[in-house]
Amino acid sequence: MGVSTTGPDKGVALVTVDFPPVNALPVRGWYELADAVRAAGRDPANRCVVLAAEGRGFNAGVDIKEMQRDPGHDALVGANRGCYEAFSAVYECEVPVVAAVGGFCLGGGIGLVGNADVIVAAEDAVFGLPELDRGALGAATHLARLVPQHLMRALYYTSRTATAAELHAHGSVWRVVPRDGLLDAALELAREIARKDGYLIRLAKAAINGIDPVDVRRSYRFEQGFTFEANLSGVADRVRDTFGKEG
Repeated sequence: MGVSTTGPDKGVALVTVDFPPVNALPVRGWYELADAVRAAGRDPANRCVVLAAEGRGFNAGVDIKEMQRDPGHDALVGANRGCYEAFSAVYECEVPVVAAVGGFCLGGGIGLVGNADVIVAAEDAVFGLPELDRGALGAATHLARLVPQHLMRALYYTSRTATAAELHAHGSVWRVVPRDGLLDAALELAREIARKDGYLIRLAKAAINGIDPVDVRRSYRFEQGFTFEANLSGVADRVRDTFGKEG
């Protein structure tokens, strides 16, 4: 359990997240993920990083139960900072990051894949931000990188999800494949990228980040301020306390 890094192919690092039962990451998990991605990107032997997950789904966001157990704000602040670090690590990774997404990709998962360079998704993958149902805000920055602006707003306000096929139609998912072929498809693309010159691919990543029209780090940090305001006002606790009690 945790975050592990392996080298399945020359020039390719595979970073795998495994936090049963649903990959809702505790504070330490976000930092572990950030450290793993940064280390993989710094390794001169690597030319591409694949980000994958074990279990039922890719990522279910932060561990809400960890926050519910905390009488203060330490878990909230830790989750905010941890998510920021993990999302930034993916975006700033010195080589391209391919996200292999199966099952649910929710909340913080959107932050990860929204900052990845390429997304390969399983047919059962769904993407969404249930933040308003969890007493939180954030990652609209990253959802806006996956779908058009007005669709992002509708998904955000309703907490609905979009399918892998829908995101493929919008051009944000590279390929949609059967679940049992997901990792193979992601690694196939990673191997193709890894055949490029290592120095040049790093220059390409820096250049592409440099022409992004939105500073994803600053805009996400701006969103997080509203998350903290929701907690200070008490509304976040009210909503979060309903988590797991629906129906």
